[in-house]
Amino acid sequence: MNRTQEVLELARQHGIIRAADLEDAGISRNFLYQLKQQGLLEKRGRGIYALPDSAHSEHVLLAEVAKRVPRSVVCLISALSFHGMTTQIPHEIWIAVPRASWRPRIDYPPLNLTYLSGDAWSYGVQSHDLDGVIVKVYSPAKTVADCFKFRNKVGLDVAIEALRECWRAKRATMDELTTAAQVNRVTAVMRPYLEATV
Repeated sequence: MNRTQEVLELARQHGIIRAADLEDAGISRNFLYQLKQQGLLEKRGRGIYALPDSAHSEHVLLAEVAKRVPRSVVCLISALSFHGMTTQIPHEIWIAVPRASWRPRIDYPPLNLTYLSGDAWSYGVQSHDLDGVIVKVYSPAKTVADCFKFRNKVGLDVAIEALRECWRAKRATMDELTTAAQVNRVTAVMRPYLEATV
């Protein structure tokens, strides 16, 4: 198998590739540019390439961000949208990154960053395979608790809607919601809404 075939096979396996993926396989990053010039790969964003005819899910932007910001976790409005628990349409990708992380330099898609640490960062992370890319997304219960924690950022109405929809669609149990509220230290804030929902 020649280098071109190796790169195209990597693109088939991973869906979205970047220079680091080639370097991990012992291939020069220059092949990305050559294959783009030949029309065998298309550039999807800064440093992100895919096969031109590859089918993508509605969550392709989440996959692109996960590829470019590997330590990120999809959160808040984007996580609500991913789990189908909101009527909001996110106009940017909402991600959480560890506190003291550098701000990612991405022109598109626009990002809305939330910095977290400790259990608030690590609790409730789920991994999903989207277009061949492993994307980390907070669980439905953690997402609801995050919306209450950051209610000044997303709006209390969004947090209440998320809780109602999560409960209606049976996305989380009361124990999961209570634990997520404790991790985020919003038990007192969420309790009246939890009681009203049940």
